Amino acid sequence: MSVHKKSPIEVVAEPVYLEEESEPHAEQFVWSYQITIQNRSQDTVKLRRRHWKITDSNGLTHEIKGDGVVGLEPVVRPGESFSYTSGAVLSAPSGIMFGNYEMEDHRGHAFEVSIPAFSLDSPHESHKLH
Repeated sequence: MSVHKKSPIEVVAEPVYLEEESEPHAEQFVWSYQITIQNRSQDTVKLRRRHWKITDSNGLTHEIKGDGVVGLEPVVRPGESFSYTSGAVLSAPSGIMFGNYEMEDHRGHAFEVSIPAFSLDSPHESHKLH
């Protein structure tokens, strides 16, 4: 589990390797990850965009940018949280993910929140990246 606490918006990431969906012999390694966004500020915020960087243990990096998360642009009120589950597929047995969210306060001012780096480790890798 990885936690980022430098902002009043806290992001917690919990990855899980999906053995039953992975096919190591075909170089397909699958993870799900749950993200929880906790609003510890005094302001209502809206998640507008995401930007991920995923690097596998072969050094290949993918960038993913888009609006919202899982088809939503969630609004998180002070003291509340929002959680969602998504996934990643790599052609290597391990990797690392990190990124940021573009958030917007109730006045329409945009700001970034870092997503802490978290490792994607499968039992098919002899060493851990993170």
